[in-house]
Amino acid sequence: MKQGAPEKPALLIIDMVKDTFDEAHRLPITPLAKKTIAPINALIAGFRKQSWPIVFATDAYHETDFIFKGRMKPHSLVGTVGAEVIDELDRQAEDRWLPKPKFSAFFETDLNAWLKERGVTLCAVGGVATNFCVLATLLDAICYDFKAVLLEDCSATWSTEMHEQILNNYRRNPLDPLFRVLDSHKFADAMGMG
Repeated sequence: MKQGAPEKPALLIIDMVKDTFDEAHRLPITPLAKKTIAPINALIAGFRKQSWPIVFATDAYHETDFIFKGRMKPHSLVGTVGAEVIDELDRQAEDRWLPKPKFSAFFETDLNAWLKERGVTLCAVGGVATNFCVLATLLDAICYDFKAVLLEDCSATWSTEMHEQILNNYRRNPLDPLFRVLDSHKFADAMGMG
């Protein structure tokens, strides 16, 4: 992905929380998000072999947060089971768990400094939702001078059409190759993960 020195990527897994995957909530995103679990776990395994950083960033909202003054219902409340990472993902003790107060994993967290301390140059981002927290994190990664990859098969939103619109919007953008859209297999190949 980079001429010369190799990239050092971090895998940022966004909002793969129990509230989103709870069938009782009957959310349209749930069946689409379930399809991302296998490719995310495959990337996790590849990142572990390379000893590259893995971050699970999760919503940590409060019921009185500003974002709930619109149509969005309170969810992923700090300290609740619903705000925990789903059990289906291969999260280990050495992975970073990062509760976040708003959409981006960079907003009012120490993620920028934490990644730079580890020499990270590229953020590979997946999770939910493509058009909110995943995209906000990707755009902030660019703002903090990291290359960014939107992992298309590791991300989901409320409809396949909406997901594809976001992907198509960023497939050919003026930030390429600093911001790219790749599926997990092409990304793994580009990183030499085999």
